Amino acid sequence: MGIIDYTKWDYRFLDLSEFISSWSKDPSTKVGAVITDRDNRIVSIGYNGFPKNIHDFPEMLNNRETKYNMIVHGEMNAILFANRSLVGCTLYTYPFIPCPRCSSMIIQSGITRVVSYKNSIDRWEKDFILSRWLFEQAKTELIEYDPK
Repeated sequence: MGIIDYTKWDYRFLDLSEFISSWSKDPSTKVGAVITDRDNRIVSIGYNGFPKNIHDFPEMLNNRETKYNMIVHGEMNAILFANRSLVGCTLYTYPFIPCPRCSSMIIQSGITRVVSYKNSIDRWEKDFILSRWLFEQAKTELIEYDPK
């Protein structure tokens, strides 16, 4: 049995996570996530937004202090929506890798591989350094492709 080339599948699921990100009503950052199993079957999807039954009022979406305290990240929505074991699964995120809080939850859920694009936004780079460290310590494979 040879080595599996994930590249084709990685880009397919990154494209899907980009499409799913468009469902977010967040005016500043739209995040999409796709979780797949070892056979490249989609297990779950998610995008960033307020909890269910919370209205997307523009004044709340445009107030970062309020929004950041309420928003559920795309990765977390995908984990919660899966409603099954995620041990051995792969998580795809767009437009960048997960934040440290989501990275911790990803590790706890048993996801063993995370695929995304390299960050190009300076204000989040410090967080992404911590996320990379968490994944390295937990032996969770992290693949970062160059942005399109």
